[in-house]
Amino acid sequence: MTKPYTRLDKDNAAVLLVDHQAGLLSLVRDIGPDQFKNNVLALADLAKYFKLPTILTTSFEDGPNGPLVPELKEIFPSAPFIPRPGQINAWDNEDFVRAVKATGRKQLIIAGVVTEVCVAFPALSALAEGYDVFVVTDASGTFNEITRHSAWNRMSEAGAQLMTWFGVACELHRDWRNDVEGLGALFANHIPDYRNLISSYSTVKASK
Repeated sequence: MTKPYTRLDKDNAAVLLVDHQAGLLSLVRDIGPDQFKNNVLALADLAKYFKLPTILTTSFEDGPNGPLVPELKEIFPSAPFIPRPGQINAWDNEDFVRAVKATGRKQLIIAGVVTEVCVAFPALSALAEGYDVFVVTDASGTFNEITRHSAWNRMSEAGAQLMTWFGVACELHRDWRNDVEGLGALFANHIPDYRNLISSYSTVKASK
């Protein structure tokens, strides 16, 4: 049975960035490191652009997983930050769940490392509690394509929607007339080809 189209709504969505930690990033092999880092920061930038409540969490920071990627703290200096002492599934941490519920949002945009654990576990837990879950596939990483597709299948079969950061941004924005320059600048900062497009647009607009 085909599920109805559930659109992302900037007034009902929150972003969960799970375990984007320095040590864990070294495990990501299903996407190049530079591209992956760019995608994570693009997701963070769009969360800030749309003023979405954002929650940061890490697992076992004092161990080999390492600290949170510093750029995320810089982008969200006032966001809730939950350093989990040991829980593998972020949803097993009461402070994390409390922070999610405090947003009052029912749509959760989730990304993290690694996909089949740090993303899948809280995604499945949130789905079980009635949330709409949107997994940002290109801002989540893991060991290889086998583990990635296993995680994607498990989450999508449970009801999660798989999206890219670019798709998330466009669905939240809805209409270019809302702000061409602002969203265009965000895209240009993270997609080299889009930078050329925006430069061309700006030049033509300036000449009129």
